[in-house]
Amino acid sequence: MSTTERDRLDGRRTLVTGGTRGSGQAVVARLRELGADVWVSARTMPAGYERPDRFVEADTSTPEGTDTLARRIAEGGALDILVHVVGGSTTPPGGFAAATDEQWLTEINLNLLGAVRLDRALLPAMVEAGSGVVLHFGSIQRQMPLHEATLPYAAAKGALRTYSKGLANELAPHGIRVNTISPGGIETEGYEDFLGKLAEASGGTREEAEQGVHAALGGVPLGRFARTEEIADLVGFLVSDRASSIVGAEYVIDGGTVPTV
Repeated sequence: MSTTERDRLDGRRTLVTGGTRGSGQAVVARLRELGADVWVSARTMPAGYERPDRFVEADTSTPEGTDTLARRIAEGGALDILVHVVGGSTTPPGGFAAATDEQWLTEINLNLLGAVRLDRALLPAMVEAGSGVVLHFGSIQRQMPLHEATLPYAAAKGALRTYSKGLANELAPHGIRVNTISPGGIETEGYEDFLGKLAEASGGTREEAEQGVHAALGGVPLGRFARTEEIADLVGFLVSDRASSIVGAEYVIDGGTVPTV
């Protein structure tokens, strides 16, 4: 098989959750460039979305939303590739005492149980087909939890990593590869807006605001966060035949943020 053939994903039936913004949007674009037949899910379809025939409106943080998505995807048979990008944090600041049971459940449903439920619905068909790739998006916060506002998010991502490793061990004998990507900061439109608000609040520059963010993380040796296209390139590699022996691994893409020895 040639180098080009090992990169290509021609005709492979794919689902990307949370695929309308940021990293998810970049992942969808990259996999389509590689030839995959990509379905996308998100809570709402953006106005003027270019591929409405490959879009499913669904909130995967709820059992009902997951069921809706799974039924629609199952109509076309087994997936070849499943990429769980959707996630995030809405916990208010204030540390552990400010996070209510409701907030904890919100984060766990969004960042852990959504993937668990969708896997449970869609992976049996992969098992029957005898092949497939599953990729979960984690976070470096499973190793570096930020306590002020994102502790429930960090805990859910830690659980997602453990779940992914166990799932990988279970499904590898059936020809299915499960891996995890754990990004650090990512340069998205939302991040740029956040920097603008920080700069405005402090009366400083955007550069100073960014330096403050990096300092809060203990430094980013690369000097910048990852770009969405870099996240997408890693996804493209991990779901391709080039990564055919990578199973149960976690790929950290964080510019060196997490200290290692």
